[in-house]
Amino acid sequence: TIDEAQEFIYIAVMDYFPRSLYRYGNNTFWPEIDNALRRAALDRRVHVRLLASRWNHTRADMAGFLCSLSALGLNIPNVQLETRLFVVPVTDPSQADIPFSRVNHNKYMVTERTAYVGTSNWSEDYFTATTGVGLSLTAVEETSAGIPAQLRDIFLRDWTSPYAEIPVCKQG
Repeated sequence: TIDEAQEFIYIAVMDYFPRSLYRYGNNTFWPEIDNALRRAALDRRVHVRLLASRWNHTRADMAGFLCSLSALGLNIPNVQLETRLFVVPVTDPSQADIPFSRVNHNKYMVTERTAYVGTSNWSEDYFTATTGVGLSLTAVEETSAGIPAQLRDIFLRDWTSPYAEIPVCKQG
């Protein structure tokens, strides 16, 4: 789906890590998805946006991976590779006490013609060592209706919401 995109790739996931997360003592680098996104943005000038979740259980190094991706779009003409973190706010103090809550638990990608919805977080382990499921739906033609268009609209709603923050990227 990433390699077929010609206009845009919008991704909403809870976790985005081009490495393993759960193999104790063996944090392997796994750049397959990361490289595909970079190729799409640099080689084909596809507009890439990645919206990951930030909540109580987000690992601190995810921001570095997001910043690495978005850095490509800073100084190269016509390259649009953007990242944001989606934060579900606590609107009542009692909400902060609910374990494993206040998170945007999405796992989908949408392009101009295809919607992909899966059960896996985007890290090496989920794609190589678990049994997740994913569904790709491709529109016969680009329209303003259909599942890809609806998912695009949901993504853009979240991307432009006050809950989407640009990750803080540390220098040097």
